[in-house]
Amino acid sequence: MTTLMKNLTEHREWQALAEHSHEMKHQHMRDWFSQDPQRFSRFSQKTGHLLLDYSRNLMNDQTITLLCDLANVVGLPRKIKALFEGEAVNSSENRPALHTALRDITHTPIFVDGENIAELITEAQEKMRQVVAQIHTHQWIGVTGKPIRHIVNIGIGGSYLGPMMCTQALKDFAVSDLQFHFISTIDQSHLQDVLQQIDPAATLFIISSKSFSTLETMTNAQAILTWMKDKHGPHVLEQHFIAITAASDKAEALGIPQQNIFPLWDWVGGRYSIWSAIGLPLMLMIGPAHFDEFLAGAYEMDQHFRTADFAHNIPVILGLLSIWYINFFGVAAQAIAPYSYRLRHFVPYIQQAEMESNGKCVSAKGDRIHYPTGSVIFGEEGSNGQHAYHQLLHQGQHLIPIDFILIGKTETDNDNEQQAILFASGLSQAQALMQGRIDISEPSGHQMVPGNRPSNILFLDRVNPRNLGALLALYEHKIFVQGAIWDIVSFDQWGVELGKQLLPNILRCIQEEAWVEQADSATAGMIQHYKQVKR
Repeated sequence: MTTLMKNLTEHREWQALAEHSHEMKHQHMRDWFSQDPQRFSRFSQKTGHLLLDYSRNLMNDQTITLLCDLANVVGLPRKIKALFEGEAVNSSENRPALHTALRDITHTPIFVDGENIAELITEAQEKMRQVVAQIHTHQWIGVTGKPIRHIVNIGIGGSYLGPMMCTQALKDFAVSDLQFHFISTIDQSHLQDVLQQIDPAATLFIISSKSFSTLETMTNAQAILTWMKDKHGPHVLEQHFIAITAASDKAEALGIPQQNIFPLWDWVGGRYSIWSAIGLPLMLMIGPAHFDEFLAGAYEMDQHFRTADFAHNIPVILGLLSIWYINFFGVAAQAIAPYSYRLRHFVPYIQQAEMESNGKCVSAKGDRIHYPTGSVIFGEEGSNGQHAYHQLLHQGQHLIPIDFILIGKTETDNDNEQQAILFASGLSQAQALMQGRIDISEPSGHQMVPGNRPSNILFLDRVNPRNLGALLALYEHKIFVQGAIWDIVSFDQWGVELGKQLLPNILRCIQEEAWVEQADSATAGMIQHYKQVKR
């Protein structure tokens, strides 16, 4: 127990990694590949229909051993067990983080405050199925008798990114002709663009907000409600509005009937909520059977994460490699490149998940920490990124690891060569980053590419509900591994909360002249400039 109380950097396992990193910085991957024909087979791992190739990393067998030693000494096995068993891993808010329970297809009983949440989850999922059936069979109709044709999701953060990304990713599995729209920003232009695309009498609005007080979401919801009442009278709430929230009393106060309210719970974080009723737009698009496949894929990854030894555990390997680069190579950024049009919104989804989870500067005990945590997540759909930021990855001064997500075939693949070209594009980038080019006779050296730049390849045989579920769960667990080793709380976001707390005062500064004196000079100056422009 005494060992666990040490500062992370005081562990001899950490110090061994620091020494080892100095040795690795003077070696080149292309030499390893030329000397070891088995490097790919030794440093690749498969589970389900997902293959991880991590052979193009600045590491060897000793690196993996030392990283696993660090994971064990800081108690990662115990922390994984605590996550799945509902302990208060969100220690700053004294609550569990049980998004894994939402996709437990065995419905294992698990108790929070004496209540079996498996039963609550089953009830919510059954309610989702009933609503989906009513809409698909045109039993749910609008105030003028029209069946629902448009679904408008109103939310922000995880309540927006998850449903939006997944409905785009799984569009090939749509079982209805419903049209989906997503409103997140409070910019009125966004709202007006969506409202111009829909028939209000054939639209269902889903207000997704855990607190039912998020300013952007509730402002948009109020504006839409007023617009709908002006068009179709005061009774639109029952037939055109659904709420997904942990604050059902606030939804009822808005006028949404109880039967139209779906639950969220304190033990589900917003960025981990796609598995809950927040995923209702996805179920509406792909149907309950495919949604069950989506959950099943995540559950399979959960079991792999829980049971595989660390040296063969895909989320653990990815998490440990990120620790390796961030803390021992000074890496500050991580790129993700999905070579799939369907996954074009995957990067911002993971960007939120990782940067909001692990962008922390205090330990789980509230002490200031003095080692880097988290990284800047960015990227673009391949091959677009090759013609944008990849130049910096190849020849820039920054070391930036990249995850390539490559796909075997698509649902519309008719053995044409486009998918082969797409796959080859991603693979060639990984090879170029690793190998580089030094046999250039040009004296100036402009064409010299150093190589030795790390990458992972995550290969899916196709983008389908089960594989997407597994991929999202994989990144969730990678993020958890990072936070567990850094000894930070990956399930709160107090920095985000501070901005929310300051907003009302700034809004009052804009609306009431007397408040300006209480603002700092920069804020007050910008407010005055804004008011001059608005006059």
